[in-house]
Amino acid sequence: MKALVLCIALLAPGTAPAMAQALTDPTRPPTQLAPEVPAVGGAASPVHRLQSVIISPTRKAAIINGIVVELGGKFGDAVLTKVAEDEVVLSRDSSREVLKLFPAVEKIEITPRTVKGAPGSTGPKATQPPSNPAAGGGKAR
Repeated sequence: MKALVLCIALLAPGTAPAMAQALTDPTRPPTQLAPEVPAVGGAASPVHRLQSVIISPTRKAAIINGIVVELGGKFGDAVLTKVAEDEVVLSRDSSREVLKLFPAVEKIEITPRTVKGAPGSTGPKATQPPSNPAAGGGKAR
């Protein structure tokens, strides 16, 4: 009888919201990785967050704050003027706002000159060991 009362109490409508709040979305990034909202004068200002880009032969669009915006379409009072694989540009009046897909990642170019010992690098040159005539590596006499 006690088990039946316990089951009914757990399934009662009043406990469902408490259980739902305890569950979290496993695909949601940790709160430590969420971008901070900058404060202006003590109040939170709106932050535009680029979540994804859509690039195909027939379509270019961006998902900003959960809203799909087509290239040339409006997002609030701004127009989406550029869609690239890692960023988009919102233009309004005479200002531009660049939204990066991965704002914390800085892209750098690596050239052979920046990699030590790579062909074409300016690092120390490797020298050939002297040839040994006895081992057949020298000139025949």
